[in-house]
Amino acid sequence: MSKESSEETTGGLAELNDKELVKRAQGGDLPAYDELMRRHQGKIYGLIYNMTSNQQDAEDLVQEVFLKGYKVLDRFQGKSSFYTWIYRIAVNRTINYVKQRRNRSALSLNDLDLSIESDPAYVELSSRDTPFRDTSLSEMQEKLNAALQTLSEKHRAVVVLHDIQGVPHEEIGKMMGCSSGTVRSRLFYARQQLQAELSEYTS
Repeated sequence: MSKESSEETTGGLAELNDKELVKRAQGGDLPAYDELMRRHQGKIYGLIYNMTSNQQDAEDLVQEVFLKGYKVLDRFQGKSSFYTWIYRIAVNRTINYVKQRRNRSALSLNDLDLSIESDPAYVELSSRDTPFRDTSLSEMQEKLNAALQTLSEKHRAVVVLHDIQGVPHEEIGKMMGCSSGTVRSRLFYARQQLQAELSEYTS
């Protein structure tokens, strides 16, 4: 294939939606899967980096996630978006990796995943801005990364997905295999912990 025809093919793929690209990739079209990677690897990297706080780990895990995604792409049935599906692979892989790598105990909040949506304190705190919304990432990145590492893997994931990347509760639930209520509960307790860790920035 000439460079010109290759560019035409790439340009054509860019016009397709994810569903069409997945169908092509399932038929063995590697450039179609490359286009899916191009579209989503930035956010996948952001998710993994904020969960691991390590650039090299994040780069390696992004490659692992998309490689696994390609290997099991025939199992993707389109019941969710490709975006949700690949994020779920990324979340699960990263949680497992962090657990294996962990050399210090993280604060475990899993036992606190209760149905608390009617709790006045929950409603009040959930309506606030996130602890780091008003501060530039360049100023806070190091402190935020350290604070995130104090959370359990599942709580860290919901904070990164919702507060940093803007993924809705329902989508996070699909990615993590839990209800949106559980996502809200984890987010509530994670924010409490982060606010304590970042008190010098939020006072």
